[in-house]
Amino acid sequence: MWDVKQVVAEMTGKVFLVGAGPGDPELITLKAINALKVADVVLVDDLVSAEILTHCPQARVVNVGKRGGCKSTPQNFINRMLISLAENGEKVVRLKGGDPFLFGRGGEEMLALKAAGINYEVISGVTSGIAVPASMGIPVTHRAFTHGVTMVTGHTQDDDAVNWKALVAAKTTLVIYMGITKVSEIVRQLLAAGMEQDMPSIAIQHGTLQTERHVISPLAMLPMAVHQEKLASPAIIVIGDVVRLANTRNLLATLEVAA
Repeated sequence: MWDVKQVVAEMTGKVFLVGAGPGDPELITLKAINALKVADVVLVDDLVSAEILTHCPQARVVNVGKRGGCKSTPQNFINRMLISLAENGEKVVRLKGGDPFLFGRGGEEMLALKAAGINYEVISGVTSGIAVPASMGIPVTHRAFTHGVTMVTGHTQDDDAVNWKALVAAKTTLVIYMGITKVSEIVRQLLAAGMEQDMPSIAIQHGTLQTERHVISPLAMLPMAVHQEKLASPAIIVIGDVVRLANTRNLLATLEVAA
């Protein structure tokens, strides 16, 4: 007996859910470039470098950016567009900064495509939560400092509460995406949950790019440092002893690297 959804998928186009990497256009994968080269349409987010789009001169590029604090393309509209284009036989690349499955709503798009019987493929990308600290000499895990890393968003759906107490208790490096506008509240919650006031922390804007800017400070002073330097989105925050390893001349005296 025929699988109707499979038959429909074979008659339609295909959607590639692709990660473009953390910003530096050289940090995109070869598989992602190959998908761009065959795309008919590329639905691209705001955080993707314009240089990456040189890999798809044949494609129609549609900007469907989603940026915190700015007017964004509704997710349901993007889902419907992906389905409609694929049903018209188009090869579609949904191009996202970082990795599509890490705070990129790639999972939501995958489920919509699956429900509609659309052929799709996921092409992972280099996530900023690892690559951006690494570009500054910060390994998010290191045997001498931590046994793990936890990645969390500072901007949850419907402002659902993050269990900061559990995150502090885990004693892992914290990498916080989309948290720069809420840095004061995040730090307040972490301190209330028992994290040390002098825990090394760093906020990094435009990581891996020539326009990169950052501040390093003890946790309790981070909101003031971010405010003074006027850091803004896109940025990530890294909190933990591994920040001591940063390659920078701007370390505060209280963050001297251990011998």
